[in-house]
Amino acid sequence: MVRTLSHGEQRQLEIALAIGGTPRILLLDEPTAGLSPSESQRLVRLLKRLETSLTLLVIEHDMDVVFEIAERITVLHDGKVIADGDRDQVKASPLVAEIYFGSD
Repeated sequence: MVRTLSHGEQRQLEIALAIGGTPRILLLDEPTAGLSPSESQRLVRLLKRLETSLTLLVIEHDMDVVFEIAERITVLHDGKVIADGDRDQVKASPLVAEIYFGSD
């Protein structure tokens, strides 16, 4: 049955299994990797619902996803923290903009 699920549906099932034990914190590593844009948005909506009942620690390179789900963001580059704060603080960082969004 699991083989008939899309990649995005499999991710949602994995998260459902992970929260079945009622954890206080859920660690996710690249949860949207390999998902289509619509699957990614569906997963983001799921994560937003979950954040009301548990703490999420998410490692994610898709900054649009990060900005959509995170209250606090820590950005690493080459193993060093280059920014830490809320969405607006991180978006305002020239170093984050240069590294993750390219410079003009």
